[in-house]
Amino acid sequence: MKFGLKSLSGAIVAAFAVSGMAQADVCDTPSKLGDLGKFEGEVITIAGSMEGKDEEMLTNTLSCFEKATGATVKYSGSRDFAALIVADMRSGNAPNIAIFPQPGLAGDMAKEGHLTPLGDELSSWMADNYGAGQSWVDLGTYADADGNKAFYGFAFKKDLKSLVWYSPEQFEDNGYEIPTTMEELIALSDQMVADGNTPWCIGVESGNATGWTATDWMEDLMLRTTTPENYDRWVSNDLPFNSPEVINAMEVYGQFSRNDDYVAGGASSVATTFFGDAPKGLFSSPASCMMHRQASFIPAFFPKKGEEVANGEADFFYFPPYASSDLGNPVLGAGTLWTMAKDSPATRALFQFLTEASAHEAWMSQGTFLTAHKGANLDAYATPALRKQGEILVNATTFRFDASDLMPGAIGAGAFWSEMTAFANGQDAKTTADNIQAAWDAIK
Repeated sequence: MKFGLKSLSGAIVAAFAVSGMAQADVCDTPSKLGDLGKFEGEVITIAGSMEGKDEEMLTNTLSCFEKATGATVKYSGSRDFAALIVADMRSGNAPNIAIFPQPGLAGDMAKEGHLTPLGDELSSWMADNYGAGQSWVDLGTYADADGNKAFYGFAFKKDLKSLVWYSPEQFEDNGYEIPTTMEELIALSDQMVADGNTPWCIGVESGNATGWTATDWMEDLMLRTTTPENYDRWVSNDLPFNSPEVINAMEVYGQFSRNDDYVAGGASSVATTFFGDAPKGLFSSPASCMMHRQASFIPAFFPKKGEEVANGEADFFYFPPYASSDLGNPVLGAGTLWTMAKDSPATRALFQFLTEASAHEAWMSQGTFLTAHKGANLDAYATPALRKQGEILVNATTFRFDASDLMPGAIGAGAFWSEMTAFANGQDAKTTADNIQAAWDAIK
């Protein structure tokens, strides 16, 4: 998990000026719950990594299920969830539900036989009712020890990465239009240079995690330059890191990040600029850059800690695909997968609750929650910014999870980070890709 981004939830709440937490009853949603059954006296245990404000919002949302069914839901959150859940499952002390932020770990637990398949009805529902639905089904589908695949992970609460942040005032003053294709984005970048402006602020420095922002660029560009199937093959190294498709995506990234005219401070500054400081160039006077590609959390690092979004000083648009491709509207992000470790009728009912638009709206109204549920009322979002991000998720044709989080740690949080930093420092794409592939080969 990159830079502990999930721990930034509290800052994100501030960034979007969420007022929904003051609502008396989050269960009063535009969509009403269906009949989930009655489970008076039943207890459902849930374990996850959410703490603080996220835990508060989660328990508020689950209270709607409790009110509707009479069941009691007990949630236990810990930053050490990954280690604790493995120990609990292997010792036979698993909760009814485990909420995984890491699909790979959920897959490991399914392979060891600690998870129960959720069934074809839920997977079919997700395929039909989520934007890019089959992508989410595939994300939660794993093989058991015998190689038999089944649907284990229900995606609930998403994070969005395919965003470009900008200053509406700067765009208006310069007569710039929001690009809807990659070709238009590149043409806009060139126009900015011609106008004497610098298009991009990019920084990949992040202490021990330096390089991770470059991997996000790579992941977004892989989804825009080759097929989703190749992206999946890349994640598993079935498509080697030094394949032409991967090197091409890296070179496209280099067209942005290694172009002195494109980057504030010049290309040599990318490796040494702290990722959280990079977007501040949008707000300097004069602005040192016009655009910044980063995930939905980044307003927490703006000079006013995200107030810029609420007051109109900052906005974002979808990082667009190539018009010349037939790859649709791909989205890069992350999310939590709800899995069943201990079966019961009440637990099954809670998974049915997760299909209800009302369950999503209950959290949407509180903030920090994005959903791909096509039936959820967008008016339930706590802020216009969250609504706009939710629309991007709903309209996605393909969703893919952050690749470096899916790769083995030695690659995703090791060679991939360090070699992309070397790439920022001038190392060529082929050498960078060869070095990462050598790291893959060393762990096979």
